Amino acid sequence: MTDNDRTLVLLLAGGVGSRLNNLVQTRAKPAVPFGGIYRIIDFSLSNVMNSGLSQIGVLTQYKPLSLMRHLGGGEAWDFIGRRRGIKILPPRTGAHDSDWYKGTADAVRQNIDFIKAHPSKEIIILSGDHIYRMDLAELLEFHRRKRADVTIAMMVVPKEDIHQFGAGITNEEGRIIEWEEKPKEPRTDLASMGIYVFDTEYLLNILEENRQEVDFGMHLIPKAIERDNVFAYPFHDYWRDVGTIQSYWQANMDILDEHSGISPEGWGIRPNIESSVNTSADRPPAHFLRGSKVQGSMISAGCVIEGEVYNSVLSPGVRVARGATIRDSILFHDVNVGENGVIDLAILDKRVQVGKGAIVGCGEDRETINKKYPSHLYTGITLVGKDANIPAHTKIGRNCIIEPWTSMADFPASTIPSGETI
Repeated sequence: MTDNDRTLVLLLAGGVGSRLNNLVQTRAKPAVPFGGIYRIIDFSLSNVMNSGLSQIGVLTQYKPLSLMRHLGGGEAWDFIGRRRGIKILPPRTGAHDSDWYKGTADAVRQNIDFIKAHPSKEIIILSGDHIYRMDLAELLEFHRRKRADVTIAMMVVPKEDIHQFGAGITNEEGRIIEWEEKPKEPRTDLASMGIYVFDTEYLLNILEENRQEVDFGMHLIPKAIERDNVFAYPFHDYWRDVGTIQSYWQANMDILDEHSGISPEGWGIRPNIESSVNTSADRPPAHFLRGSKVQGSMISAGCVIEGEVYNSVLSPGVRVARGATIRDSILFHDVNVGENGVIDLAILDKRVQVGKGAIVGCGEDRETINKKYPSHLYTGITLVGKDANIPAHTKIGRNCIIEPWTSMADFPASTIPSGETI
């Protein structure tokens, strides 16, 4: 048995991800489709697989069904075999709301029996909602070389963004000597990626000693820094927290930019194409009809393109009718855009039907933010929920939200001004 065989991975995949609005109305954030054929969680799972690690527990909570279907038995990522496995760990819910996970540390504490049932030297704790590639074996080697109790993967971010993260101040050895959780006035640009390595015995001890503390970044990490050896592992590759509509859209667009640093196929990111009838497993190749035009886009299996597609990501089964135009947009599985329809700077969830001549993302007004969710949509992106049906010749403005399952009868007028929600 190698040292890496004695490493247990806990993947936190229970967050609500509310800033993704109706993309997470029916699914957990890690289960949101990404890049045509992937889901967000595929990146963390593939990093574990590609790093040679074999034992993983996935901690779920919020709307876990689609995520559980996607994970299956772990076959897609080779987590099967006598010494390999993936285990889904839901909250230990009882009669009270207090049984649900209260934070990252509480989630791990509630699964101490799983940890003890899988003897390990170290535990790696990952988030299931980040887009990145990391060699976790190198992270482990750094942790061991430093003789650390805790190692935190960290990267430099613009100081204006540091308020979203835990921030660490290090000495010349890379040891973290001070910690600021989401500082309003930061003294450093070194941000936590929410990726931790703990010596297993050390983790069990601090969870037991601090039973009232529920979060790593807010509670346990600052205490560990005060008294123990906590080191920062420097990370310099592509990484994006896709927790907002804007960051999610940008990460998809980065796939289309060869200079962005993201390459899911080149990274060896593996989807689970067998997890649903809506994926690409049994679909024919994409079909481009006479007169169609596609530039700078990702077109998945089963798509039928008669119109024009520019700088967009299309999941399996999308149909773009004659005369229709898709621009700067993300279309999930089986979206159907009718003749002469226009989709401009928008995200359309699964099975959205866009009627003939309808426009989603109409006009130049990108400054009128969404009235109902001003902190969710403010850059011009319009969001259309799963199974929505947009009437023919309807014009929908910028920063609009069309809720899932909206029918044609739900539209109050043929023009929906920017910033409105239907």
